[in-house]
Amino acid sequence: MIAAPIHRASERFLLDPSGAVVWPASRTIIVADLHLEKASSLATRGSLLPPYDSRTTLDRLTLLLSRYAPERVIALGDSFHDPLGLARMAPDDAGRLARLESEQKFIWIAGNHDPAESAMIELREKNFTFRHEASRLAPGEIEFSGHFHPKARIATRGAAIARPCFVADAHRILLPAFGAYAGGLDVTSPPIRALFPRGGQVFLLSRDRIYTFPLAHAAKAS
Repeated sequence: MIAAPIHRASERFLLDPSGAVVWPASRTIIVADLHLEKASSLATRGSLLPPYDSRTTLDRLTLLLSRYAPERVIALGDSFHDPLGLARMAPDDAGRLARLESEQKFIWIAGNHDPAESAMIELREKNFTFRHEASRLAPGEIEFSGHFHPKARIATRGAAIARPCFVADAHRILLPAFGAYAGGLDVTSPPIRALFPRGGQVFLLSRDRIYTFPLAHAAKAS
């Protein structure tokens, strides 16, 4: 896989095609919106999906950790789809998650789907703030956030390709959802556009590399 490097406040980050951010200098991986146990949550409301989302997401996370061997993982909220997700998780999947937590330090940021008392609201290090949902920025602050599950469409040869993506400018890095069943919000939507009033850069995920283009070039979803 070929990650896209970006530099903020004299630090180098890698935008990985998996949808994670790698911070090599601090041996950290940043992921957003795992939404573990989304299928079992929807099943309690009568909407049936194949119950393999947690397994698939943990497979992807395990591969990512094996590739980069970080010392810690920052999870930017909505790690479970609802507060009872861990209790519903299959024992094998819960065991895998526990093993990952024993091998790396996990920092769980609270999201709107998470019980706030089970995680911190945000993490601040140097100029960087890690939180679930984008917020008003302080002078000099650089924010990593999730919540919106950004996806983008780009027109190519008369067709359009839609995929999850990062969106970034000099002060914000908005991460795509890492979860298998997470869905997404188009980058042309008002909530995402409002975060980047002066424009930004889209980093579109593909299987093994990142494609980048200006936010203004994203095609509106039909």
